[in-house]
Amino acid sequence: MKKILSLTLAALMLLSMSVFALADEEESDLAYVQDKGTLVVGITEFEPMDYQDEDGNWIGFDADMAAAFAESLGVDVEFVEIDWDNKVLELEAKTIDVVWNGMTLTDEVTEAMECSNAYCNNAQTVILPADKAGDYETAEDMADLVFAVEAGSAGEAEVEALGYETEPVQSQAMALLEVSAGSSDAAVIDLLMAAAMVGEGTGYEDLVNTINLNSEEYGVGFRKGSDLAAALNDFFAAALEDGTMQEIAETYGVQAALIDQTAEEEAAEEEAPAA
Repeated sequence: MKKILSLTLAALMLLSMSVFALADEEESDLAYVQDKGTLVVGITEFEPMDYQDEDGNWIGFDADMAAAFAESLGVDVEFVEIDWDNKVLELEAKTIDVVWNGMTLTDEVTEAMECSNAYCNNAQTVILPADKAGDYETAEDMADLVFAVEAGSAGEAEVEALGYETEPVQSQAMALLEVSAGSSDAAVIDLLMAAAMVGEGTGYEDLVNTINLNSEEYGVGFRKGSDLAAALNDFFAAALEDGTMQEIAETYGVQAALIDQTAEEEAAEEEAPAA
């Protein structure tokens, strides 16, 4: 009887170890992505970070960096347009593996996702019709305006914090269209997007960006606890050191916004709890 009991306990221990090993394997997003052979990237139309060329291919600073990261993992990249308000749900449902779309590192974002180090500086800026911009010199002057904002975005949060009226839309590109068409008085979008899409020589020459409401940083988001965030931090550091990140940034005119990854790594090490 003792021998049978011992064998039973041994079998149970082996089964338990197998279950834990399987759980550990399943918890590795890196292994999951490499096993299926594709990194699925959640994006919205957001020039100069993610947008389509004439042939329908996704390009932009974030798109090109995502493709380079996928290549470093030995997998293909796939881009999927998402509803920005549902980005966390998309991650958790595994319809996407990462949110890589000029995402502001807010407290809400960092609490809901496993985020990379910051890689770009940004701000939320007010967009107005060029012929009306002179009437509004401060945020206080804009209290009676209706602002088109991307639902779930940092821009929406900034306008709501001021207590002003918002008109949520599906994307920042749509927010610009709302102002150009006269459906909304103003918009709040990312400064990097405004530099590419608003003013002389752009598709919205009738619009201008005026005051910035804040300053912020971009990061990339994965499922909570994902080991892909650490892998991306290593990639960022290597890509900055070998010139890849600078070269891609210069292609899309965002090189001035890049953040030194060495400083980011040092800051992360200082914040890490002692073993």
